[in-house]
Amino acid sequence: MSKVKKVLEKVPLYDSLVLPYHWSKAFVAATTHGFPGRKLRVIGVTGTNGKTTTCFMIWKMLNEAGHKTGLMTTVAWGGVSGREKDLHEQVEHMTTVSPKVLNQRIKEIKKAGAEFLVLEVTSHALAQYRTLGVPIEIAVMTNVTHEHLDYHKTFERYRDAKRKLFKKGGFGVINADDPSAEFFKKDIKKYATYGIENGENLAKGVKMGISKTKYSCGDINVELKMPGIFNIYNSLATICVGKRLGLTDEQIENGLAALAGVEGRTTSFNEGQNFDVMIDYAHTPDAFEKLLPDIKKATKGRLIVMFGSAGGRRDPSKREPQGEIAGKYADIVVLTEEDDRDTPGMEILEQIAVGARKSGKEDGKNLFFELNRPKAILMSLEMAKKGDTVLFLGKGHEKTIERAGGEEPYYEPDEIKKALKKVVKK
Repeated sequence: MSKVKKVLEKVPLYDSLVLPYHWSKAFVAATTHGFPGRKLRVIGVTGTNGKTTTCFMIWKMLNEAGHKTGLMTTVAWGGVSGREKDLHEQVEHMTTVSPKVLNQRIKEIKKAGAEFLVLEVTSHALAQYRTLGVPIEIAVMTNVTHEHLDYHKTFERYRDAKRKLFKKGGFGVINADDPSAEFFKKDIKKYATYGIENGENLAKGVKMGISKTKYSCGDINVELKMPGIFNIYNSLATICVGKRLGLTDEQIENGLAALAGVEGRTTSFNEGQNFDVMIDYAHTPDAFEKLLPDIKKATKGRLIVMFGSAGGRRDPSKREPQGEIAGKYADIVVLTEEDDRDTPGMEILEQIAVGARKSGKEDGKNLFFELNRPKAILMSLEMAKKGDTVLFLGKGHEKTIERAGGEEPYYEPDEIKKALKKVVKK
């Protein structure tokens, strides 16, 4: 039987109307490059939040353990050396790149001597067969919450798109605390579960600070250079992968401890100010709910949070919940642009503000509006006092901002540093 026929037999006939285009595009790309994914042991990571950080944790752990491992995420790709400085910047405004670029990069990673590849996989990529021809040895699920409903239309279709990774996986790693866990278990014969409340691999004795986290999982003592309950989940998934691949407890501990951080994910800034400043890519209600309580607990003074919500054809239903959650935990909320595209900025901010007001925030008192993001950054920092924490959400590592006229260069860490220097000088 030919390779083409074997692949065709696995394609579900009931799939989307755009299947012929996406499938053929992916098949041609994989064929042209000689199916490079088959020459690597691939660990695929999917979920709504935490995918990128989990990928980095697994990548760092395997390289520290002596296994040459490549990486492909929203932030960066390459990195067979295991050093962050050797990673290539991910410039595309997407997580899982086009099939052509995907196969080109996998081929390059294999040529560099990689044994493993840690691949971040989105629901869009799975629905559009971008990873066609890439066998998944271990499939990892971080969590599934409401996101990308502008594309998938319903939560069930979004969840089921992610389940495709497990249907082609050899072994699964599943967040047992997630309501969708049982669906993923049905898609794979062998799996490991993790969680804080449920699962075989449980986090115990958790201690969290503004910039670090400690806990134990059985005989494994974890020390992370990153805060937040979500990073406990990300690291638990990494532990499951390490165990599956036969790493020792010490190798897992050392790998997790070796990762200093991930660009745009709970990254701190210090320009001599007497308050904490942090940036994170969080842009969903679930991410807010997992991040903000921990940052609030670790903050001595007030928590000031600045964010917006994507416009264009992006899902508007998350805006009010974002505002409500931010209003619940933050002492001051500053609303601003975040890839507004062709949607009027104030329309987006007003929708977010509805939720913030539900949580007791009042316009001009502890709820502020500034459409221009750099100005909003400066405004947020100027409000800060000794012991406060200023948290900037939504843009993280991204190198552009999308406005009505199209993409424009924008890098939030640079804007924060620039504004911080002005504030410190005063």
